[in-house]
Amino acid sequence: MIIKIKRFSVITNQQTELINITQDVQDFIKSTSIANGVVFIISMHTTTGMIVNEGIPDLESDIASFYEKIVPEDLPYHHSRFLAFDGQMGINATSHIRSTLMGFEIFFPIEDGKIQKGLRQNIYFVELDGPQERIFIVQAFGEKI
Repeated sequence: MIIKIKRFSVITNQQTELINITQDVQDFIKSTSIANGVVFIISMHTTTGMIVNEGIPDLESDIASFYEKIVPEDLPYHHSRFLAFDGQMGINATSHIRSTLMGFEIFFPIEDGKIQKGLRQNIYFVELDGPQERIFIVQAFGEKI
């Protein structure tokens, strides 16, 4: 069995942004020499998420708008207060709540050295509290080619 892991850095440009990382994950799998196994993609942040969806720009925009509508900015969130343990104001309750709706991890099987995903499935890192520098980890394990 072989186990490989890689950290990826992403610089986000907007408050809410979907970043297609499918090619990064596919390139990583190709570099591992893993024939059959599993790949996990994990965000390292509580105000980001991971989703799988069709890779169309207008759909990406619709998804971002949807999260903004179902978790609006202007509600009186308990998190909107001074956080003594952190020494600053809690101003990103919406980002934390939105992230709980999508999760922080995705996994796919690897077969014959390729991610087994649907033809239109794309892997997205979702920024919910940007712009910032963010990290996601890709770990794959399985049988060597």
